[in-house]
Amino acid sequence: MEKTSSSTGTPAADAKISSIFIYPIKSCRGVSVPQAPLTPTGFRWDRQWLVVNEKLRAYTQRVQPKLALVEVNLPEEAFSEDWEPTKNSYMEIKAPGMDLLKISLCKPPQVADGVSVWEWSGSALDEGDVASKWFTDYLGKPSRLVRFNAASETRPVDPLYAKGHFIMFSDLYPFMLLSQESLDSLNKLLKEPVPINRFRPNMLVTGCEPFSEDLWTEIKISQFSFQGVKLCSRCKIPTINQHTAIAGPEPNETLMKFRSDRVLRPGKKQQGKIYFGQNLVCKENVTEGKAKMVKVGDPIHVINKVSTAAEAAA
Repeated sequence: MEKTSSSTGTPAADAKISSIFIYPIKSCRGVSVPQAPLTPTGFRWDRQWLVVNEKLRAYTQRVQPKLALVEVNLPEEAFSEDWEPTKNSYMEIKAPGMDLLKISLCKPPQVADGVSVWEWSGSALDEGDVASKWFTDYLGKPSRLVRFNAASETRPVDPLYAKGHFIMFSDLYPFMLLSQESLDSLNKLLKEPVPINRFRPNMLVTGCEPFSEDLWTEIKISQFSFQGVKLCSRCKIPTINQHTAIAGPEPNETLMKFRSDRVLRPGKKQQGKIYFGQNLVCKENVTEGKAKMVKVGDPIHVINKVSTAAEAAA
């Protein structure tokens, strides 16, 4: 493990935050915001809602690519310090051919038991019949919109990688970080460049070498400590055009040539995976005191890193 911090004054930043993205409804479009409050499960509002089928199992773009076209907006003030919704605070949802759907940010009274997403199942808050009809009509299949019930449920991440950390409806970890330089490096190899929305990071950073985020095991973003816990393995979602909901072979076909476990981790167990981005957990106590905010432009200092991607957890 290599320590990189300087003992003389404040070291120059190793990178900086260039964009922050929140995805209020899992697998629907993200929102680019100038700042976001940290919570014990990730950025506030991230993957707090989920569309489920009649058996209350999660829908994602893997099986319902039309979710890529669902646009979600929250009030600007929802990303301010210590803001709480009122009865007039709404999440607005739009999609092609559909009327505007407004969801109150105040907690709904109904509970749905037996909601499941991947390995987890539990109760969630049901957003009601109007939301259910909207998503049912849009997807053409029975659907309901549910919200994570933080008052009664917890969803721990894999304790082998980050014991004691929790998420809402994210796939695996509270944060995913990717560098602009890594995206640029990939796009040089593609006939048609892809935008960042194919990869759905929470934080896009700039100012570092391509794929240097692979190596980061401990970083500071502004004054907050984060741990890089696992390289982000990619599913089929990056192959889905987020403006048309149509899938193709790229960029995964190209990523397989230079970002597969066979290439990056030849001496490790081979699982046929491709890696792009770094999963993070926040090491701060974010439940006490004033809200802790990450902002676009915040500097990143690398405290500890490994030497090669083969040494990183994956």
